[in-house]
Amino acid sequence: MSSSANHSVSLPFPTSLLPAKRRLRRDLRCSVGDGAAFGAMVGMGETYLPAFVLAVGLGELTAGLIGSVPLFIGGVLQIVSPWAIRKLGSHKAWVVLCSIMQALMFLPLIMAAMTGTLSTAAVLTIASLYWASGLAAGPAWNTWIGTLVPATIRPRFFAARTRISQACVFAGFMSAGLLLQWASDNDVLLTAYAVLFGVAAFCRLISALMLAGQSEPIPIPPLMTRQPLRRIFADVCKGPGGQLLMFLVAVQAAVQLSGPYFTPFMFNNLKLSYMEFMILIAAAFLFRIFSLPAWGQLASRVGAHRLLWIGAVGIVPVSFGWVISQNFYWLLAIQAYSGAAWAAYELAFFLLFFESIPEEKRTGMLTVYNLINVGAWVSGSLFGGLILYTMQTSFTSYLLIFGLSALGRVLALGLLARVPKIEVESQEIGMRTIAVRPNGANLDAPVLPSMPDQIPDSVTAQAS
Repeated sequence: MSSSANHSVSLPFPTSLLPAKRRLRRDLRCSVGDGAAFGAMVGMGETYLPAFVLAVGLGELTAGLIGSVPLFIGGVLQIVSPWAIRKLGSHKAWVVLCSIMQALMFLPLIMAAMTGTLSTAAVLTIASLYWASGLAAGPAWNTWIGTLVPATIRPRFFAARTRISQACVFAGFMSAGLLLQWASDNDVLLTAYAVLFGVAAFCRLISALMLAGQSEPIPIPPLMTRQPLRRIFADVCKGPGGQLLMFLVAVQAAVQLSGPYFTPFMFNNLKLSYMEFMILIAAAFLFRIFSLPAWGQLASRVGAHRLLWIGAVGIVPVSFGWVISQNFYWLLAIQAYSGAAWAAYELAFFLLFFESIPEEKRTGMLTVYNLINVGAWVSGSLFGGLILYTMQTSFTSYLLIFGLSALGRVLALGLLARVPKIEVESQEIGMRTIAVRPNGANLDAPVLPSMPDQIPDSVTAQAS
């Protein structure tokens, strides 16, 4: 182990003294535990933050913007992570530190739930720091886990880890929805939110403990290159990857024109209960998960490029479905369809985008991808918020942004037509669900070592 490992988070006993096989089994168990605890935090905590904003009386626009503006601020702040990793001399130490910071962001939310007061500035600051710590940990975790899990077991291991983590996300938001429904019926809603945020914080601390329990064979890869951020931006914008990224920006801007405002629309306009809200989210989430294996098999037969077309066309009518009717069972069907369509789109995009980038540059590119992706999120949400504000958040204004969102997705297909066909080898990729959204357009992060040619001691490019 490199001497740089002295900067890593200390453990009750040094994992380097364990026999190799025993240490590997411990590392894998801890990694699965981290994924499970993280998933539970996402399901119980982050998923219901917009609903909590409504519960404390901050209004529909704040509830919508809380799911997008902090993401962008967090995406900007994550740029400091390569510098911090070099200062700490360890990817592991940075990931654990970010995980603890993310857990601590629930504490002011617990206080707000207990007192019943929270300002718009405060909740935006809290959410921004939550996302900054979460997004900053992602690329570093990808580099670290790639040195930890042997290449021979990665497909099987990451597939199992993804399923367990997603199951915990599902269990988290289902149990939270049931608790909030009971609390709403018994007039103890804010108390229930305090409990949920407390459990979410505890889960993230358990996740940090599981991360700290893993070893770090290569704290800083000796051949890791440092690239200026502007150079990585230039690289990612060239060739097929750049054209794909332009398409992503257009789609995300169109989707987020309406995406952040589904929660206030459901609660304030449709007057849905927490139970109904939970069921609609569950439909999209379950169909998203269960359709992924089928989409992977289809990708192996027809190619990821054609699958991207299927997904891109498939997500076009989703938001317009909410304009046609607001009948609950109709919306349930729309949600199920949305989950399946988004699964195809996201799987194909990740395969094409990261396969089109050289293996040694993928981790550095993930930082840039996060920034560009959240930039598109916030641009669309601000435009949608402007329409709602101008029309005084009327029922008609919501239907208008739902319709415009569908139109924007149609127009984005023109950019997809310009993307050259890219041949990829893999048909699956591990996913980390880091945010669940009511419209099915969840925020997922790829697990890069689950893709081919991710070799533990490879050269890793980092933004600086």
